[in-house]
Amino acid sequence: MNNIKSVLEEQSIAYKMTFSPKIERPWGYFFCHPENPTHYDANHAHVLVQPEQPEQVIDEVVGFFQEKGIIPRFYLYDPANCQELIERLQAHGFGYEEFAHPVQLWNGKVTAVASDPAIVVEPVTEANYQDAVDIEVQIKELGGSIREKAFEQEFRDPNFEHFLLRYNGVPVSTACIFANGDQAQMESVATLEAYRGKGLIGHVIRHIQEVARERNYRHFWVFPISEQVERVYQRHGFDTIEQLTMGHAFLGGKSILEIREG
Repeated sequence: MNNIKSVLEEQSIAYKMTFSPKIERPWGYFFCHPENPTHYDANHAHVLVQPEQPEQVIDEVVGFFQEKGIIPRFYLYDPANCQELIERLQAHGFGYEEFAHPVQLWNGKVTAVASDPAIVVEPVTEANYQDAVDIEVQIKELGGSIREKAFEQEFRDPNFEHFLLRYNGVPVSTACIFANGDQAQMESVATLEAYRGKGLIGHVIRHIQEVARERNYRHFWVFPISEQVERVYQRHGFDTIEQLTMGHAFLGGKSILEIREG
């Protein structure tokens, strides 16, 4: 696929703009949503390239967020070429972490799973909304309790479709589709810890793939948060086509890796 980074950049920005306005700057963008100040994706400086004057950018970002009572943070999408900025951030007391960012693309084949009458996958509606929220706020990888406000915004946004899996009538798993024109991605795939290891994830993925096929998206993406999750998606028809690296600098609070590990 030609120009994959441009496609992914457009998809990433479109996704974040569903819950936070974008403010353009010469070095990238601000995303800021003061009503949900602890949501990292909704509140950060999105840096595309090494700034020509990193000290000025740091001062601008710190002042912008601190004025609003929000912890300043940077997302760096090309950290290998932002070494001067990273060094300056660390000199200013920012914590810094880098982590793998695998990119997977669905191969168009619906995953095969054994039929099980105990399993039902249904769209999230007003009737089962709270069941879905109750699941997602228990998932540390999704941010725990801060997920509630983000879920509410997504539910009201027509570009999202949320799904809920019941096992013997008990709501135990969720996932959603975010669509941006003819591009879409699978997000927020989660299962309550007590119900993991039962193969439920395959049923959720199959249902979402069937929906994606009906929608006829040009590309259907997923961005796993770990190698273990990446392997799960590979077993269900998602091919790893790129391995990116993301940097996260933060002037307080937990790192993203700490949140994922609980």
